[in-house]
Amino acid sequence: MKVKIKILAGFMLIILMLLVAGAMTIYEFSRIGNSVESLIDDNYKTIEASKKMIEALEREDSGILLLLSGKWEEGRTILRMADSLFLSAFNQAENNLTEENEGLYIARIENTYTVYKKKWELPIVGTAKENSVEWYLTYVHKSFLDVKVEVEGLINLNQESMYKEASSLKEQAHRAIMPGIVAIASSLIFLIIFNFFIGIILVRPIKKLIHAVKAYNIYSKEFSAEIINNDDLKILEDEIHNLIQRIQK
Repeated sequence: MKVKIKILAGFMLIILMLLVAGAMTIYEFSRIGNSVESLIDDNYKTIEASKKMIEALEREDSGILLLLSGKWEEGRTILRMADSLFLSAFNQAENNLTEENEGLYIARIENTYTVYKKKWELPIVGTAKENSVEWYLTYVHKSFLDVKVEVEGLINLNQESMYKEASSLKEQAHRAIMPGIVAIASSLIFLIIFNFFIGIILVRPIKKLIHAVKAYNIYSKEFSAEIINNDDLKILEDEIHNLIQRIQK
């Protein structure tokens, strides 16, 4: 085999190792990207929808307090807007079920909110309920807290899932880095071995040729570099030997 082919084969092997490691790294990072996108599409959307539901509940609570104080128009306006916000956020969460038993949380939110809504839909201003803090605390506020607890449960469910997914992404990141580290380490080891073989197949034969040429000039004996590899350097040795033979004739 020619020296050029031997050296080229060594470099091609190094390049191949790096290409394989690069492809594996790109694949792993692509998986991480897809996982992050899925994480945002699934858990994050539900968490944001749940936060909007809690915001709507707190607005409704403020609207009920306004009704208790006799401000009918202002209170009803806030309740109507807050109810619309809650239902919109609820529909978003309901259409984004991704976790196990998440449907149960949605059902409980719907049930508790229906009970809560019925209590403030009835007339308050101009009735015995107006200015009745006791009625609010014992009858309405408890339902408000029931809905809020269920919504917070939905948030906790998705936050725990996000934490697990983040831990999984961390492991995937480590796996993505490992092929590159292994490739670099393997390439360094291979370069050391390759350098050793370069010394055997190229440097050492060249030194033998130089020594043989010098020895021939000094001792005038038959030329021989004792090159055992069947490659270009062996051909060079033979050509030098043939040249010397022609000169001697």
